[in-house]
Amino acid sequence: MKSFRFLIGLLLVIGTSVMAGRALSGRSEQAATTSGGSASQASMAAFPKDVYADTGNRLPAVKRDALDDAGKKLFDTRGQADSFGPGAIRLYSPSVAEYMGGVNDYLRHKSGLDPRLVELAILVTARESDCEYVWTAHEPMGMKAGLQPEIIDVVRYRKSTEGLAEKDAVIIQLGREVMAKHHVSSDVAARAVNSFGKQGLVNIVSLMGDYASTAILLNAFDQHVRPTDKPLLPIP
Repeated sequence: MKSFRFLIGLLLVIGTSVMAGRALSGRSEQAATTSGGSASQASMAAFPKDVYADTGNRLPAVKRDALDDAGKKLFDTRGQADSFGPGAIRLYSPSVAEYMGGVNDYLRHKSGLDPRLVELAILVTARESDCEYVWTAHEPMGMKAGLQPEIIDVVRYRKSTEGLAEKDAVIIQLGREVMAKHHVSSDVAARAVNSFGKQGLVNIVSLMGDYASTAILLNAFDQHVRPTDKPLLPIP
């Protein structure tokens, strides 16, 4: 009788151990599955609910067939290759897209401005507008144009301009004052004219205005950077 009771007890212990092992294994598999599912869901939920995956903003990609002839021409030259960014958003208003594209091309490439200073002015505007998309697109362009990482960090982290070359310091101060304070001090204005001349300064300020307009457009439609890009601007 004792042997029989011992055998029954042993079998119960073994059975309990096996069931516990299976439960733990099941939980591990469930955890792994849940983890994988969460990663997948996180990937799918990278954008807010009102943002389209194919554009990264609140507007779906423009359909070519919905455009007039002028719009189709712009679509073929600008919109087809990339549905992210201001060019794609402006295709909803082809006349605006054509006009703004022409202004941007002139100010960046045909106005006689130093490409390095063009990129600096754009980055200052992106920083003061908290426009992550423009900053992420133009930081690499700025470095390619010759902007040193330490100057980019002065703009990125709103550091002092003390010790910078005069033209760099003036562009940064000019952008900070006109966009943050909505007024440029007499000292900065005088330094800017002295550094760039009247026409050069008008072009620089117009370039900042062009990208301020772009930043407003992108921020209004909650434009996100491409999933393949790493955001480069620290936004709260």
